[in-house]
Amino acid sequence: MSTGLSRLSINQETVRQLSLPELVEGCAKAGIGQVGLWRAPVQEYGVEHAGRLMKDAGLTVTSLCRGGFLTASDPAERARALDDNRAAVDEAAGVDTDTLVLVSGGLPAGEKDLHAARERIADALAELAPYAYERGVRLAIEPLHPMFASDRCVVSTLSQALDLAERFPAEQVGVVVDAYHLWWDDQVAAQIARAGAGGRIHSFQLADWITPLPAGVLVGRGQLGDGCVDFRAMRRQVEATGFDGPIEVEIFNEGLWARDGAEVIAEVAARYLEHACLPT
Repeated sequence: MSTGLSRLSINQETVRQLSLPELVEGCAKAGIGQVGLWRAPVQEYGVEHAGRLMKDAGLTVTSLCRGGFLTASDPAERARALDDNRAAVDEAAGVDTDTLVLVSGGLPAGEKDLHAARERIADALAELAPYAYERGVRLAIEPLHPMFASDRCVVSTLSQALDLAERFPAEQVGVVVDAYHLWWDDQVAAQIARAGAGGRIHSFQLADWITPLPAGVLVGRGQLGDGCVDFRAMRRQVEATGFDGPIEVEIFNEGLWARDGAEVIAEVAARYLEHACLPT
């Protein structure tokens, strides 16, 4: 069981104020060897250049965010979404990560049928999963807190995510266990065990739940230790399944973005050691 920083991954959005070279420099200074990347800054920098930058720095890319938004019922919109997700798979392969995180999408305008929306996700996965697998990329369905069900993600629980993922081979489709989105669910321990037994935990992410939520709830995630999430308990549940992969800290917080990025990376590392590491 690792108790140091060897498994810590810094998600790029946690320090979005940093350019990719600055992120590399900040991780090197903090002794962090893993990062999670986002598509927009990777595209801006250039996929090939970004991949080479990470490789030359000795950084492992633990995930790429994000694909998804697969719930559209309009045929033209669905075709555009599938094309975008194929591009996301190619970008993931280009930065040498085996995990593309999927945020599934909310309800299309004027629609109220959650079940139908989830079935359209399954239909899209049937097309995308083989494409991704051929390129060495796994699709990781991320359930989001129910407050995002209408506009961002109709997959709200780990159980719902697994119901979709289990229609496909585990090496093609798995799930993201994100403490921020799942801490409230009294069934999460059983569902983590279910995910682990099937080899479907493709990503494990941390951020704290703080209240009151800001007006823009999307950027309401807290620094580790500032809220009410029991990270050690969830880590024990995840590691009881045999999971020994990276642990990615992904915090959307305007207060953190306004600070010096290198300082934030150092603080994340210290908070991770304090609040998310397990005693030997």
